[in-house]
Amino acid sequence: MHHPELRHPYSDLPSYQFWKRSVSAVEAHLVDPVTRPRFTVGKEEWVATAGSCFAQHISRRISRSGYQYLVTEDRADLSADERTAAGYGLFPARFGNIYTTVQLLQLFEEAFGERSTSSEAWQRPDGRYVDPLRQQIEPGGFATPDCVKQDRVRHLQCVRRMFEQADVFIFTLGLTEAWRSRANGTVFSAAPGVVGGAFDPNHHEFVNFSVEETYAALRDFLAKFHMVNPAAKVLLTVSPIPLIATYEDRSVLSSNTYSKSVLRVAAEMAIRDHDWVDYFPSYEIITNSSAGGLYYHADYREVNGLGVAHAMRCFMHNYTTDGSSREAPAPAQFDGHAASRAVICDENILDTARG
Repeated sequence: MHHPELRHPYSDLPSYQFWKRSVSAVEAHLVDPVTRPRFTVGKEEWVATAGSCFAQHISRRISRSGYQYLVTEDRADLSADERTAAGYGLFPARFGNIYTTVQLLQLFEEAFGERSTSSEAWQRPDGRYVDPLRQQIEPGGFATPDCVKQDRVRHLQCVRRMFEQADVFIFTLGLTEAWRSRANGTVFSAAPGVVGGAFDPNHHEFVNFSVEETYAALRDFLAKFHMVNPAAKVLLTVSPIPLIATYEDRSVLSSNTYSKSVLRVAAEMAIRDHDWVDYFPSYEIITNSSAGGLYYHADYREVNGLGVAHAMRCFMHNYTTDGSSREAPAPAQFDGHAASRAVICDENILDTARG
């Protein structure tokens, strides 16, 4: 008796929906988990980036490839090294790393007058002052608290222009752990006392944001951004760089899994709720088991040149209008020290902070 071929819901699914066909059977450096990009970036469109350290790789790749990278706060009079050291050019405006969605929302609200401008300044051991919300953007520090305030006012004007002018905004979610003010909930760029100021349990508190809190801030930011710039598109990524430390009383491995899980879920919720928001799987590209850990330096934390090249090749191929960079860039372009080690991470100060 002839038996017709058995059919089931998985019979006609594309190869990318099967592990064996799209991961196991593909050379590790050719794995590309991007399937249906919701939009592409044209060379005439202005791209802005923000987020954790890994976001800097995206901004550099875009700039080098002839795309329009939006910079609204710059110091052309400084040398390239001086500009980088002072936090210019790493991102469109000099806000440094933005690790949490709450920081992103607060920055937007402050730039558009929906939140009081932070006038607080923290003093360093050398007598200089820092902005608590971007503590490492001025390595030499500021001379007085008033200098901090004046620089922040100028900075917020540049942030506002960035949000108003960007055609594509790329945000890399990095952390869920943060330190904030007990008085008004303002999230600091690093814990009090690490760079400047002094920790006071009556005024400062640790928080590890939940899925609900993380997405609520992201959702509110997207709504506000869309009202200001309704034509802009947003691309979310999750940083593949593990936590350098956790304040939770548990293994950093467990805290890292929690943090990345929350961020990935928040990104998923965002793309399900907004058809103009997409997710680029840089986290999956770097951390997937087929890479065998080869995309990390010897510390198992920093992403090396091979990993950056793979992620950026997938990004350029899927999200740029000319589909450029199908082939891997020359290794020299992504040398471990020249590319990955040049990225500035505020979080790294936890390993060198004073006691």
